[in-house]
Amino acid sequence: MSKNGYHVAIVGATGAVGQQMLATLEKREFPIANLKLLSSKRSAGKEISYKGKVYTVEEATPESFEGVQIALFSAGGSVSKALAPEAVKRGAIVVDNTSAFRMDPTVPLVVPEVNAEDLTWNKGIIANPNCSTIQMVVALEPIRQKLGLKKVIVSTYQAVSGAGLEAINELKSQTADVLAGKEAKAEILPVGGDKKHYQIAFNAIPQIDVFQENGYTFEEMKMMNETKKILHNADLEVAATCVRLPIETGHSESVYIETEQGGTTVAELKSLLTNAPGVTLQDDTTQQLYPMAANCVGEDDVFVGRIRQDLDRTNGYHFWVVSDNLLKGAALNSVQIAESLIKQELLS
Repeated sequence: MSKNGYHVAIVGATGAVGQQMLATLEKREFPIANLKLLSSKRSAGKEISYKGKVYTVEEATPESFEGVQIALFSAGGSVSKALAPEAVKRGAIVVDNTSAFRMDPTVPLVVPEVNAEDLTWNKGIIANPNCSTIQMVVALEPIRQKLGLKKVIVSTYQAVSGAGLEAINELKSQTADVLAGKEAKAEILPVGGDKKHYQIAFNAIPQIDVFQENGYTFEEMKMMNETKKILHNADLEVAATCVRLPIETGHSESVYIETEQGGTTVAELKSLLTNAPGVTLQDDTTQQLYPMAANCVGEDDVFVGRIRQDLDRTNGYHFWVVSDNLLKGAALNSVQIAESLIKQELLS
């Protein structure tokens, strides 16, 4: 670190998450001495302002990472696989926002409120979990610490921004077409490269990412496998159903858990979550107070509400979790990882 801060690179700087990373670095006053904005050849040459200074976006190449200490990646898995090892070779620590390295046993998968200690065994690459996984484990961790966890069943209601800018544009154009009585053209969702595409406007699509041989989508498998890895519990029972809704930003989740220790009251669970890092409790049914996607946009925390005990199991609990998927689900978590590296003195 120089006296002014660290040498930072953002790969995918022109994308939705890259832009959010820049905004988050600025908002949190991350110590930056030198900033390098990188992208594909197609986006190179664009100009982006950061703290009043205009930066020209450069094409990302292996040589781009000379002198870089922290590289935040959000440009797709193939880019990460090609360039992250090159950045590490040149001395950078990579925080990768794709699925490329998440299940690699040699790569820590980190949510700082949950398992920041895993950063100590990084070998140069740190994986940022799936956006839906992040918000869920932030809510689960205080409960797991106190009561233990046996089972997690989650249904997600995910915003289109999780599929990128093209998906946001498709939602807006389809909505306008439907309201005008026209046919809605579908070219992006549920998956750009899949065989069929469906209208997302005024619809719910029970597919996020491609289907696997077991009938689950890749998104659902990511949630299940990542949760076990982050919580260091391969025996934890986790099941997921992931659904795309016509919402621009903000993922919502209905979560059912079974704890190892039963008999805890809802009031006690609320107390645990009230005092948990990164969590805001919004739960007062007498006032119709509960988290909603529209209210979480631009907010750092994970919002939890609708907490209730299962009527058939004394160790079963239901709750509702909402978060800004571009913030805590991507950019903020990446920046928090970088901050935690500094705090733990893991950066050269």
